[in-house]
Amino acid sequence: MVEQGKSRSIRAKAKKSPFVELEADEIGQASGVVFARESALAPKNDQGCSVSHSHGDDETQESDGCVQSQGLDEHGWVDFGHSLQLVLFSRQWSLAESLVDLADQQSMLDYGLSIALDAIWFLRTKRDLEGLNSLIAKIVASGAKDFARAILRTSLLASCVAACQSKAITVGDSKEIVAERLHERLRDCPGAEHLKIEAGAKVQKFMEWALQCIHMHHCSEDTHRYRWSCNTLQEVQLHLSAFRTFLDIAGDNLSGKIFTEAFDAVCFPLTLFSSLFEPGWSSGSSAVSIKGLLSLLVEGGADNVNQCFLEAARFGSTELVRILLEVAYQNSLAVDTELALVYASHYCKFNTMECLVDEGNVVHWFVSRGISEIEMCLALTTATSSGHFMVASYLLAHIPQQILEALSTQILKAARGQGSRSLDGVTFLLRSNFLRDAAATYEAADIIATGGTNGEPPDLVAFLREHWSQSAFAEGVSTGEMHFVNVMRVLRRGASPICLEDLPSEMVLGITYLPLYHECVSAGGQLLPQRLRGELLEAVHRLGESAGTENQGKDLVRALERHMPSFLVGS
Repeated sequence: MVEQGKSRSIRAKAKKSPFVELEADEIGQASGVVFARESALAPKNDQGCSVSHSHGDDETQESDGCVQSQGLDEHGWVDFGHSLQLVLFSRQWSLAESLVDLADQQSMLDYGLSIALDAIWFLRTKRDLEGLNSLIAKIVASGAKDFARAILRTSLLASCVAACQSKAITVGDSKEIVAERLHERLRDCPGAEHLKIEAGAKVQKFMEWALQCIHMHHCSEDTHRYRWSCNTLQEVQLHLSAFRTFLDIAGDNLSGKIFTEAFDAVCFPLTLFSSLFEPGWSSGSSAVSIKGLLSLLVEGGADNVNQCFLEAARFGSTELVRILLEVAYQNSLAVDTELALVYASHYCKFNTMECLVDEGNVVHWFVSRGISEIEMCLALTTATSSGHFMVASYLLAHIPQQILEALSTQILKAARGQGSRSLDGVTFLLRSNFLRDAAATYEAADIIATGGTNGEPPDLVAFLREHWSQSAFAEGVSTGEMHFVNVMRVLRRGASPICLEDLPSEMVLGITYLPLYHECVSAGGQLLPQRLRGELLEAVHRLGESAGTENQGKDLVRALERHMPSFLVGS
């Protein structure tokens, strides 16, 4: 799992991002090509957006679908870039292509390529996609060559877009949050203090530009008011399609080293801000975009997935850790979850530790290296009592049945957790048929419910008695009988103008047993609670099916389904 020659030292592994080590000409001077000048990003007005077409002493005028550029001098690429940005903000693709014809300097075309790639992450329609693809192809055909700078810039911008959609950062409070997070990020990096301060200032300026760019792209061209929401999955597919098209156009002009740096550019803002993300962000549409982008970069030759993964774990960027685990799995790459857990634990990143244990195969690593059966039982009860059911499922499959049977009641009692959901672990074990024999699992629950062991927690006893004991099964059967009697009374004596007897028999059965069916299906697991199973068994008997007390939930549910209307059960 650990790459050859890598040190196990925690300090040594806290590598610097390329953005920390950047020289001015590596990512662009603060007033140069990569960092758009403030004048190139029109300021907000009272309505929240501005699309002013003036810049300094020169003007770019729109008239009858044409762009007239006046006063192009040695700084002409700035005016060209400003004009192209304004046209792209309003999604006038043909106008943007006509503007490319005015570019008579290499710097203009290279800057135009970067600006065009910025628009990828704001596409809304297939028409936008086709327009942008055509524009990028024309800029490259006209002579743009700086593919490296363009992909680095757009990769970082894509990450900032995803971060904004998490509500972790916004344009309004960007300066304060960016400064604070950069300070925390650089504090533990090696290097001279003045170099870290200089690098931090450059990165902060670029990040602030990215956030302002996001703001401008989300100003509606119709109302000039701010439009912001998470991208839909359809929009995400447009974004990734446009990025893939750019990679196809760039071809061999992008090396594995550039793809590696772009991968780091995507991860850098997420490492800064993902500790602020709401839980579950990594399963939303923004994360789908990031996963797709990272996978494309891996396909291109990025080889730093493990490095970024370790860095994310060290800084407690749990949602990014989760994404990188998935990217590594999808691309058959090895990541060092063991060392990542060391980082997360050393720096007290508890949520990240939990993620690594649940999703990073850490438990598999320990089990494969040999631990005692008793230790696995202790790990099982710890996992179930704290709600880590994926881990518990894995451990259950590796504990011998005779050990589980011998410790069955102790395991159930130890699976009781704390708080309002303290019995979820017990429910999980019982529904999972943790003894691999239904009769034995039910018997273990009944022993505790009837006080057959000592020191049982009262709430556990009450819970098992109500739902999982033999007496609960009998109560379920009795409830089923009473329900049937009540339905018969309604059929024969009901005074409702809607007479149930006039309905088709399947409809009557649906009315009678659909709630029970839904409850059984939603219960999940291999075993049903005894009370529910008793009620289901009685219903199946009333329908003329031959079933006994040895029949379990799945068999009984299938028997009930056979008598239900197909449109109610989805078959």
